[in-house]
Amino acid sequence: MRILRTVGSVAYRGLRTMEPLRAPQDPQVNTTLSGVDTKPQPTSGAPMECLNPTPAASTTDQETAPTTGLLPGETVVREGKAAILFPSANEVFYNPVQEFNRDLTCAVVTEFAREQMAQRGVKVVVPGEKERVVVNLADEKKEETEMQTGEEGGEELVVTASVGERCKNGLRVLEGLAASGLRSVRFALEVPGLRSVTANDFSAKAAALIARNALHNGVTHLLQASQRDASMLMYEMRGKKDRYDVIDLDPYGSPAPFLDAAVQSVGEGGLLCVTCTDMAVMAGNSGETCYSKYGSVSIKAKYCHEMALRIILHSLDQRAGVYQRYIHPLLCVSVDFYIRVFVRVHTGQAMVKNSASKQALVYNCVGCGSFHLQRLGKRTTQGKHTKYSAATGPPVGAECEHCGQRHQLGGPIWGEALHDVSFVQKVLSAVSGNPSRFGTARRIEGMLSMVTEELEDVPLYYTVDNLSSTVHCSTPPLLQFRSALLHAGHRVSLSHACKNALKTDAPPRVLWDVMRCWEKSNPVKRDRLSESSPAHHILNTEPILQACFDVREDANPQSRRRHLTRFQENPEPFWGPKARANAGGGGLSSDLEDRRKQGQNKRKNQITDTTQLKSFPCKRFRKGKCTHGEKCCYSHDLEQTDKM
Repeated sequence: MRILRTVGSVAYRGLRTMEPLRAPQDPQVNTTLSGVDTKPQPTSGAPMECLNPTPAASTTDQETAPTTGLLPGETVVREGKAAILFPSANEVFYNPVQEFNRDLTCAVVTEFAREQMAQRGVKVVVPGEKERVVVNLADEKKEETEMQTGEEGGEELVVTASVGERCKNGLRVLEGLAASGLRSVRFALEVPGLRSVTANDFSAKAAALIARNALHNGVTHLLQASQRDASMLMYEMRGKKDRYDVIDLDPYGSPAPFLDAAVQSVGEGGLLCVTCTDMAVMAGNSGETCYSKYGSVSIKAKYCHEMALRIILHSLDQRAGVYQRYIHPLLCVSVDFYIRVFVRVHTGQAMVKNSASKQALVYNCVGCGSFHLQRLGKRTTQGKHTKYSAATGPPVGAECEHCGQRHQLGGPIWGEALHDVSFVQKVLSAVSGNPSRFGTARRIEGMLSMVTEELEDVPLYYTVDNLSSTVHCSTPPLLQFRSALLHAGHRVSLSHACKNALKTDAPPRVLWDVMRCWEKSNPVKRDRLSESSPAHHILNTEPILQACFDVREDANPQSRRRHLTRFQENPEPFWGPKARANAGGGGLSSDLEDRRKQGQNKRKNQITDTTQLKSFPCKRFRKGKCTHGEKCCYSHDLEQTDKM
């Protein structure tokens, strides 16, 4: 803990510094926590709010981290400041791809803690952040004079919270589905201003591993392991005095079963962090399943990744509204194969009435891809009075006015802003000013830079390649297309969710006029177009707008000019979701591994030599229906057939 003496508006660092002490360890002790808080309680009458949880220790004890003996087959996984004991078998889930997710979460929670602790009179200290620098000697002399005056008239103590310290009035964090506890251990080691971190998992092996990892990293004073059903644990903490300040949900698949409990057990203005990896459902492959889980029908469209973000926000807001609560999104991103949202949850009956006007239905043309949004409710403000009424619609006719095709109906989705730009800028400033803190700092900087450039009031987006594909013409350069929209007086931005995305307030008519003008200088063979095709309908209409494709300087955003890491390539093969943990123990069988390798790229590398088919078992023979006998091109080996 560090003490800052404040005199007037000037602060200087005290000479007395106590680094957070490590918990005493015993390598022979195998500690398993099950919902029991083992952290020591603060002593009564302590003058400071941030207390050291462990008794005094020697310098050698402070510098040496606790060590826990490795069990057979275990390895040590290092990420951030954490070193996690991890079994070689697939007993507990772990995916190294999610390092970006965990880094971004630590950055967001740190900034959230900074804001919350400042309201409680505590300043958080992050290692590596720049200290206040004196600009000139005149300022330094002025500070010395004010300090001398302050010492005579009294001085005020400012409490600071550092990483690894337990803060009495700090934040209470819950990771509902912790697996190995890596994320929770990183919270304890990298996020200042915490009171406690609860790492929960329903698996007994995972809970035991979490306890051992807490001991191995010396954070038993902050981190407690819990073996509970995540929903039941959160339901039991719904009381106003029991709620968590931060809840993190990162399940394997859909978070839908946990959302109702989460919106109730997070504190007033608390932070709720949710990950969704069931992107096949949320991106339109199974709209009926999406409705059953999230109360919204997904559409298979080019903007599916942003729509997935808006679907989960709609679901959160709908469930929170049942309990007179509402959400305020801080940051929502689509990354790799998952989406991640950070929202604050507030309580207020009057604000909940605005929920209907924040949701929207989506009308998507199946021919040209044009889309229109229809709000569910209408809110009219006259002075201090607000009137709520049903929205009028629909915004489209029976057929698309551009291509004559029908419309799909999707949603409802969240129709408001996805991000709080001021908060995102604070996170971006902290990460870019301390790049050595996270291993994925460059990607975080690039991602958040794009987020701050997005149009806040424009839901969903188009893609340049899809517009070109619709009319069967060459794709215009991105900067020229953006410039044409800017010349026409419309706003335009990129999107972090798709490389070729265009977010614009221009109506679809303007976009197709730009494409018609581009086609005139890059003509297509119209005699090959079917009269019923969308391209025929669009190109046979004369443009009202005469587009100008001269490149404007403001068409190229700063993130693109600076060549920031925005859409990085996969760093290694098979980069993506991992197999679900095997709760029964043991990893993937060698037979399953062989079958997966055998099935990889089976559509790309087609077998042309029929003799190679003998390496594959005959499925009909296994069912007793094969009539080819020895002439069958597949194998009738019983051992090989049984593996299928």
